[in-house]
Amino acid sequence: MYRVVSFFIFFFLTAAIASPQEPTATEIITKANDLMRGKSSYSEVTMHIVRPKWERTLSFKAWAMGTKYSLIYITSPAKEKGQVFLKRDKEMWNWIPSIGRTIKIPPSMMMQSWMGSDMTNDDLVKESSIVEDYNHTLTGTETLDGYECYKIELTPKEEAAVVWGKIYTWITKKGFLTLKNEFYDEDDFLINTEKLSKIKNVGDRTIPTFFEMIPADKPGNKTTMEFTYIKFNIPLQESFFSLQNMKRVH
Repeated sequence: MYRVVSFFIFFFLTAAIASPQEPTATEIITKANDLMRGKSSYSEVTMHIVRPKWERTLSFKAWAMGTKYSLIYITSPAKEKGQVFLKRDKEMWNWIPSIGRTIKIPPSMMMQSWMGSDMTNDDLVKESSIVEDYNHTLTGTETLDGYECYKIELTPKEEAAVVWGKIYTWITKKGFLTLKNEFYDEDDFLINTEKLSKIKNVGDRTIPTFFEMIPADKPGNKTTMEFTYIKFNIPLQESFFSLQNMKRVH
């Protein structure tokens, strides 16, 4: 009898040690963030803005390096073609060729609409870091679009200068794909829901390539972004993201 009991104790202890531990909420967020960013990237994107009485489409190219540098060049429509948005660390500029001016965008305007869409300046350049500026809490698991997902609550750290009072994110257990984000203000009101889909292999990784942003208080409004081309870990240098290059890039 002693040998039988000892065997079962040994078996369960071995199983407990051998079974992989669930990742922490911060580890999940970090893996999902790294998947969508890479060390650097180049992408071509089509954005579609939908309103109750009108719709419009614009396209742009985007370069990014880490979390500090990004540059966006508008390719269409013709009226906006040539506009460039540059982010360096916590600063952002807009080059407008039609008036020949570069305008610095102050931090107070990071929540303003980008190009008339439901995306904000912060959404496009991700001024805040979801890894460094927020606390992460795993609240449970849910099935979303057939995928078993972690549901994680993100709350701002006290010293962080962020625009959202709270974020909920759904990330798949397999592959760490972000499928949904909910953005709340400081009063805990839902402002935007972001849905991600069209999961594709894009070379060295598999990611969602279609984003849909839906404002909670504006029925009939939404903005979609589709990555028609994206490549990660391309050769880029800090000097590419300069005020001078805003006028040269195309």
